[in-house]
Amino acid sequence: MAIKNPQLIPFLKRTCHHHSFILICLVIVMMSCTNDQKTDSPEQTPSSQSSIMLAGDWVPEDSHQIDFAELPKVPSEHAIVSDVRDRGGNWVNQHNYLVYYKDQFWAMWSDGPGVQKTEPELHRDRVPGHDRAEQRVSFAYSKDGLNWSEPFDLTGPPAEGFGWLARGFWIRDGKLLALVTHYNAPGYRGEGLQLHAYELAEGDDVQWNHLGLLYDNAMNNFPPKQLPNGEWMMSRRDSVGDVHFMVGGTKAYNEWESFPIVEYKDSTLAAEEPYWWVLPDNNKLAGLFRDNLRSGFLYRAFSTDNGRNWTKPVRTNFPDATSKFSGVRLPDGRYVLVSNPNPKKRDPLAISISDDGIIFNKMGYLVGGRHIDYPHVIEHEGYLLVAFASAKQTVEVLKIKISDLDNL
Repeated sequence: MAIKNPQLIPFLKRTCHHHSFILICLVIVMMSCTNDQKTDSPEQTPSSQSSIMLAGDWVPEDSHQIDFAELPKVPSEHAIVSDVRDRGGNWVNQHNYLVYYKDQFWAMWSDGPGVQKTEPELHRDRVPGHDRAEQRVSFAYSKDGLNWSEPFDLTGPPAEGFGWLARGFWIRDGKLLALVTHYNAPGYRGEGLQLHAYELAEGDDVQWNHLGLLYDNAMNNFPPKQLPNGEWMMSRRDSVGDVHFMVGGTKAYNEWESFPIVEYKDSTLAAEEPYWWVLPDNNKLAGLFRDNLRSGFLYRAFSTDNGRNWTKPVRTNFPDATSKFSGVRLPDGRYVLVSNPNPKKRDPLAISISDDGIIFNKMGYLVGGRHIDYPHVIEHEGYLLVAFASAKQTVEVLKIKISDLDNL
């Protein structure tokens, strides 16, 4: 590499002996190389290694000691989209997703056989066996988010021995896509895992057409979101549970590059169901991870190169029931996280607020008194809509005024 300041050379020749000149030149070249070098992963700065994610004078030193049942209540309106709790554990509704598209709300969910684990009359708040063969994806729509149509079939039947999993809506180039995973039942692990896309047909009739395979050996957690550079990004779990982030989706719905993040067999973190968002300066991403080793806390990592590389995930002090969580950034810049923070059980469902996407200082009670999990939250015109399931047997929606969050 050349010396960046050639004017130094005559001066060095006049003031140094030949060997000294060579030595100084080598030092300058090394310094230049060091300054130009790009690292393969984000720098582990003090902030990226911090465990603090929940803070406030109301937060005990051990955040597991929070009285979650006594969190301040957040007012909301409530609707039930689908309910199979009267089927005694023989059916499940789970994996709820929402979107607002062309003047109405849309919901989708996994809809399929369940396996009884107790007496039928006791299954109302007991999770049946799930992720079985023959599971389909269903959908419904609503003008106001509270009054919903009857459920309709979105995918049709899967291949024999397989099932479909709802994976969220994606608005791309003005068209509404529904992402679904085809999996070899029971459970999604193993050969045959594929992420597919369906597209809502134009016209008055509500019809979904199979668009094609989006990515092989993949199941996302939430649909793609746009990065500051215009690319799309979403998480990917492969057939052995390893976590990746996929970047692309601009030239075609099925053109992606996948970047490995965490191996599922990592000794410190069994990462699953990640979520991410862009931080306020638009140059940094924060990623959150559920820990299937049951530490009872969320893990967090950061990226400074639009999701290609991430810092090593660090265990935070944000409590978690080892459950799926969902977030959104509000128009005023604040960040919202909806989760099951009680490490002992998936009850209640709570909402937490952050000004910077890193430290949360408010937490409120949404709904509880029963097994509640797998939320998905969206924002629309001054409201939050939160979809969730009760014991994996319902599709329910809360509609919350964003202004009511100021009272927490």
